Amino acid sequence: MSRIDELTDRIERLLLRHEELRRTNALLQQQVLVTVQERDSLRARLSAARARIDALIDKLPTPAPDPEPPHDTPQA
Repeated sequence: MSRIDELTDRIERLLLRHEELRRTNALLQQQVLVTVQERDSLRARLSAARARIDALIDKLPTPAPDPEPPHDTPQA
């Protein structure tokens, strides 16, 4: 095999590898986009849930203070 044939084969393999990596990269970019969108959605849901919990906590009645024990009880 001549040097030119070897270089041609190597260039063809590199071009195939390059195209394979481009496809892989495109798929990974798509997965990142989906993941970012899912993260943003989960953050929004978490924020809404926190707001609902805060609203429920605000509606809770404040507990009455404990009555003080009578002062005339004997102490041990």
